[in-house]
Amino acid sequence: MKTNQYVSLSLLAAGVLAGCGTVPPKSTALDEARSLYSSAQTNPQVANLAPVELQRAGQTLEKADAALDKGEDAEVNQLAYVARQQVAIAQEIARRKAAEQSIVNATVQRDQVRLAARTAEAEAARRQASIAQQSAKEQAERDRALMAARQAELDAARQQAAIAQKTADEQAAALAAASAQAQRDEALIAARLAEAETARQQAAVAQQAADQHASALEAARAQAERDQALIAQQEQQLKELDARQTPRGMVITLGDVLFAVNKAELSAGGVRNVQKLADFLNQYPQRKVLIEGHTDSTGSRSINQPLSERRADAVRSALVGMGIGADRIETRGYAEDYPVASNNNAAGRQMNRRVEIILSDDKGNIVPR
Repeated sequence: MKTNQYVSLSLLAAGVLAGCGTVPPKSTALDEARSLYSSAQTNPQVANLAPVELQRAGQTLEKADAALDKGEDAEVNQLAYVARQQVAIAQEIARRKAAEQSIVNATVQRDQVRLAARTAEAEAARRQASIAQQSAKEQAERDRALMAARQAELDAARQQAAIAQKTADEQAAALAAASAQAQRDEALIAARLAEAETARQQAAVAQQAADQHASALEAARAQAERDQALIAQQEQQLKELDARQTPRGMVITLGDVLFAVNKAELSAGGVRNVQKLADFLNQYPQRKVLIEGHTDSTGSRSINQPLSERRADAVRSALVGMGIGADRIETRGYAEDYPVASNNNAAGRQMNRRVEIILSDDKGNIVPR
């Protein structure tokens, strides 16, 4: 890419000029801009996360070189300033994107840890239920064997009683004693059977609890996946809105080019940008916005203040027309009170002529100035 080869081409051009015996023109401001650009270009984070902004800075430096060759010192200084700002913007965008990715990675890792813990809990519950069920089964088998043995004893006792019936009264007394013992044995067998049934019911309850826990775990996993998808979707939407993270929250900037000159009417491009914002707000009804109008320092306060207010109101009216409730929107006009660049040059003044839209957090809170 031409811009990415900027430094190498500049050095080659300098060598050719030196070979011709001509001393190339110098510009301290441009040299500083070149140095900042080279440093950013060798930073992998900036190169990978903000390539477009870095490319713009390279293109601006190419224009500055052309102006330097023509002896247009004022233009060189202006373009060098713009290039420095573009490099700073690229560095800031790279830092913001890296921070956002760290947040997303941390959230995913936390959800995975929770899912693993819940899976382990479900597996432990399932194993405990299986052990209880197996224990109940073994106990029931032992009880059945005992019942058979007791039944055999009872049969033998009854046979002995039948034989003893033919004998003397002593034998009848012995038979009565054997019969009483048999009754006690039957009561014991009934008690063991009742215990076995209770154990079986407890095992069934434990199995049901394990199944419910597994269902809850699956629901939690599905919710975690939905949450991750929502985070990714929200990040993509904010990226499409060119939103940037600030101490006050996410901020969307509508530049001067989206309004008619010295007017408060949105251009077609401005309406498209506001429509994207309206789509986002319709999807997240808990969010609110604060719309701030700003101007440069050109002109009087009596002109700039109403213009900044009207531009903020124009964005508000567009949002309301697109279905956003008026109670979710606040507007402010600050005229030239909060510049983001110098008002001493055209580029800086154009950056200052803007409308900033501050998005609230999920609870509708916006940090005041």
